[in-house]
Amino acid sequence: MTDDRTFTRLGGRSIYKGRIIDVRVERYRYADGEEAEREIVRHQGAAAVVPVDDEHVWLVRQPREPVDDPDSLELPAGRLDVEGEPPLDAAKRELAEEIGKQSPSWSPLTAYRSSVGFTDEVVHVFLAEDVRDVPGAKPEAEHNERIEVVPWPLDRLGELIEQVTDAKTLIGLLLLDRRRRG
Repeated sequence: MTDDRTFTRLGGRSIYKGRIIDVRVERYRYADGEEAEREIVRHQGAAAVVPVDDEHVWLVRQPREPVDDPDSLELPAGRLDVEGEPPLDAAKRELAEEIGKQSPSWSPLTAYRSSVGFTDEVVHVFLAEDVRDVPGAKPEAEHNERIEVVPWPLDRLGELIEQVTDAKTLIGLLLLDRRRRG
């Protein structure tokens, strides 16, 4: 008996290539001989950080135009856009660039696929404990970014989880909450 779910990629073409994504139409053949086309968004992946000190989890507030949200509250994060850079190094870079912090203690929380129905993006989420200021550093927003650094009290973590709608942030905060509860 053949498994009708197995497939072979037959090829594809790019229909849009931008700075962040590559939209492709890919063609597949399944074990039963049927063929199908799928629109797929190719993405380099991302790294996100759950930065905590003794009293706070550190977030960024920024406008997210695609969802008409002028005040999206999120974990510091960024694309894996430096050739050959491991996700942990990207997370460390983003923490320093976005909020001017560093950490002596890093651990992976998870890596998840953001939406398997149309994209290959993988987001790597790390916990950074005992965060502190990078000496002499000032957070640097990229061109056209409007980032506000938000220290959120850890004793109000439940309130934060209830109001966050961003997936990477919700996943990271839920994993932080589970760790804190033991």
